[in-house]
Amino acid sequence: MNWDQIKGNWKQVKGKAQQQWGKLTDDDLDTIEGKREELVGRIQERYGIEKEEAEKQADEFCNRC
Repeated sequence: MNWDQIKGNWKQVKGKAQQQWGKLTDDDLDTIEGKREELVGRIQERYGIEKEEAEKQADEFCNRC
């Protein structure tokens, strides 16, 4: 699945995102709406990690979906 597909199916996919990143709130996930950059930014913010690591995690998530 690519990011366009994730964005289109966000309501179904956001449960998987919640499982992977438990620190993301429902409000975070609603705000993200499947946008990769929004997800990366929220992961960085909630987990205090570097942008490159957050991007890596987001891409791995995309590949698993």
